[in-house]
Amino acid sequence: MSKLEHMEDGDKTSGWRGSRDLWLDAARKAFVTSGLDAVKIQPLAKQLNLSRTSFYWFFKDRAALLDALLDMWDESNTGGLVMAAGLYAETITEAALNLVSVFLDDGPFEARFDVAVRGWAHSSDAVAARVHSADEARLSAIRGMFERFGFDPEEADVRARTVYLVQIGYISMQVEEALATRMARMPAYIKTFTGQPPTDQELRRFHARHGDAPR
Repeated sequence: MSKLEHMEDGDKTSGWRGSRDLWLDAARKAFVTSGLDAVKIQPLAKQLNLSRTSFYWFFKDRAALLDALLDMWDESNTGGLVMAAGLYAETITEAALNLVSVFLDDGPFEARFDVAVRGWAHSSDAVAARVHSADEARLSAIRGMFERFGFDPEEADVRARTVYLVQIGYISMQVEEALATRMARMPAYIKTFTGQPPTDQELRRFHARHGDAPR
């Protein structure tokens, strides 16, 4: 009997196998909260109340699951940032507010996921290469945002690095800061990033987007 036939036969009595997204989300949560060693098939199966063999309907092995985790991180964090940098804006200050929105608690960029992947990169050259590639893609998107508003390439690069490295610094240092505190600092941050203060209307829209009234 082949492996697949064996699993099909076993599935007649084992019930629901879950889904790829279910396994992957459980792996992400384990990775973010407990580290790479927590991403193992048997503990995940126990947590999900599924059979261990159910895993193999969706992933070839643990390595495939880890690859999928990296793809998930790249899609959510890098993809979310790149999308935000390209959003329509009438001014560079509005564009910068669009961009920093992605890093706030209700944005698509998951800070703890980024911290976990960067930690993993210290022990894996392949993951380090993925992180480097992601950083380059993110910086390229932010540079493009500045260039779209007439900044020359050299200045756009420095401003992009200023924006991005500040945000990654927040994440890497695991800064705990109340949303109200960060929002109060936002006008000065935007002026530092772009050289221009955001308008009151832009700030009102920004605060409304995050369910916060401007102070």
